[in-house]
Amino acid sequence: MGLLDDKVVLVNGGSQGVGAAIARAAVREGATVAVTGRRPEPGEALVTELSAAGGRAMYVQADLSDADQAKASVAEVADAYGRIDCLVNSAGLTSRGTLLDTTPELFDAHIAVNLKGPFFAMQAAVADMVARKAAGTIVNIITSSAHGGQPFLAPYVAAKAGLAGLTRNAAHAHRWDRIRINGLNIGWTATEGEDATQRAFHDAGDDWQEQAAARLPMGRLGLPDEIADFVVLLLSDRSGVVTGSVIDWDQNVLGALD
Repeated sequence: MGLLDDKVVLVNGGSQGVGAAIARAAVREGATVAVTGRRPEPGEALVTELSAAGGRAMYVQADLSDADQAKASVAEVADAYGRIDCLVNSAGLTSRGTLLDTTPELFDAHIAVNLKGPFFAMQAAVADMVARKAAGTIVNIITSSAHGGQPFLAPYVAAKAGLAGLTRNAAHAHRWDRIRINGLNIGWTATEGEDATQRAFHDAGDDWQEQAAARLPMGRLGLPDEIADFVVLLLSDRSGVVTGSVIDWDQNVLGALD
């Protein structure tokens, strides 16, 4: 449909999982795409794939837990393509910790990746848009756990709930600049990262997805490409004037009880 024709889209944490799916969907919809990630191998492989499919793409190595690298990644993409029209913050840390066993180091790691990185990437992208007096869109990938989550997600929830609040605050601050900022509270999703997390922290076997699916209303986990299509819509002009929305993309109805 060409929803993102002639747009420059930066996907932070875009080398795998949900971020990579968003990058693929954005290219299919006509965008020029840049992806960031800490490890060059998956990032460069994705760019090769997108380029082979006729897309225009680049990889920027960056650790988004470092505010300077988060800002520098935006500058590098703007230098390469002249501007950034859309930003997606998809990088995330999901390591486990409860209120009682979370160390200051683990807490700081979650804040750095899940909140500080998006904050300073947004700062740099919005500054570029404002300087050019240009409209733009941002989507933050958050989590349904931002509503409270499980006890073993205490530092993750703290950081992601902060990102939900930041999404609304920044959207309010920059609505007169025609910069729309929205968030997506995604539910349980089948990604490479989730597979590694389940095996590392929950002693999951090869059939963990089947077991999880049996406990879910729709009988399956969410899929990255489904989320990607939703994100592309939010980035595009077809989502109209919507800003400051944090949408629950989940099959459970948060707040409802049986």
